[in-house]
Amino acid sequence: MKVGVIGLGYVGLPLAVEFLEAGHEVVGIDVDQRRVRAIAEGISDIEDIPSERLQAVMENLTASTRYADLAHVDTAIIAVPTPLSRNREPDLGPLVSAGSSLAEVLQRGQLVILESTTYPGTTRERLVPLLEESGLAAGVDFNVAFSPERVDPGRTDYTLRNTPKVVGGLTEACLERAVEVYSQVCDTVIPVTSPDAAEMTKLLENIFRSVNIALVNELAMLADRMGLDIWEIVDAAATKPFGFMRFDPGPGMGGHCLPVDPFYLTWRAREFDMPTEFIELAGEVNQAMPYFCVEKIAGALNDHSKSVRGAKIVIIGVSYKPGVGDLRESPALKIIRLLRGRGAEITYNDPYVAELPDFQLESRPLDAELADCDCAVIVTHHPGLDFDKVLEAAPLVVDFRGVTRGQSAPNLVRL
Repeated sequence: MKVGVIGLGYVGLPLAVEFLEAGHEVVGIDVDQRRVRAIAEGISDIEDIPSERLQAVMENLTASTRYADLAHVDTAIIAVPTPLSRNREPDLGPLVSAGSSLAEVLQRGQLVILESTTYPGTTRERLVPLLEESGLAAGVDFNVAFSPERVDPGRTDYTLRNTPKVVGGLTEACLERAVEVYSQVCDTVIPVTSPDAAEMTKLLENIFRSVNIALVNELAMLADRMGLDIWEIVDAAATKPFGFMRFDPGPGMGGHCLPVDPFYLTWRAREFDMPTEFIELAGEVNQAMPYFCVEKIAGALNDHSKSVRGAKIVIIGVSYKPGVGDLRESPALKIIRLLRGRGAEITYNDPYVAELPDFQLESRPLDAELADCDCAVIVTHHPGLDFDKVLEAAPLVVDFRGVTRGQSAPNLVRL
């Protein structure tokens, strides 16, 4: 089988490599010429795909910027970004561009699958009309399906292979084709009745997490005001063997899905005159957390006879989750921006992020920064970090991840 993958980022490149490792040919398309050149040379910028793994399957991979190279694939999978606009509305620009370009080379009998996260109805109402500009009819001359990506960067226990794959086809024949394709690289495929149902499934998964993270973040702020330890409370609640799922508070919500995807549904819901108050409130709470964290830092400094202005603050961990260098929607970036706006002198340490060009900052050795700082702020708890050493070396430590729970020290402040 010959598979085309449009978009060679966090979703597309791992997908391409899985098909290659399963013995199929892959044509990978991306608009970023530098990325295409790097991939063609066997160099990966995606942490989940080491360059060595990519190099092992290069023989059957074609990396290109030309959609014409997709004319002879059996299946074309679209995995382009679907961000939000500045007004927090869906930006389907990359998807529209991909669909229009694909239509110019679309052939009878091909299967087109959309993996980009979006609102229910996008495949049927936006992608299909674009593809039918080819003169071919969807569900008759070519097949169409939607299958939401379920990528969790840095995770090794659940991969594309062992994570169940949800698939919805435009017709029954479309569904059968898509199930057959994904069965080559996924152990379990879950068929649903339509692309719309598959699109909604993805949003439900991420909204579930967003709402529960917001709930525990709001309780963390309340516990702080009441003088209670939210980490003790979460630990105790998590001992219940039924009816409770653990979620931990933190400085905000990052990544490519949770801060973005719920707003696709709130936007769509407005077309049906339906308010989505839970979703929107969760977004407001999670977006407010970096502001709460900055106030927490300011209060901790004040208690140590320091002001934010002029304080030397080292941020420990700037990526959005442990073990990866992914900065997308990372709350650390907002915290840095807010602290700088109040006159603080910021440095950071992150073994996975060498530099922050927007802030003109580079990661610095932690030992030296701890010895010269007024406050160390734990934002992301990367593996291997010695938190006991942080407590010993820094005059003040503010922990937003609960990694110091169970410890007590006069220089320690926790969320």
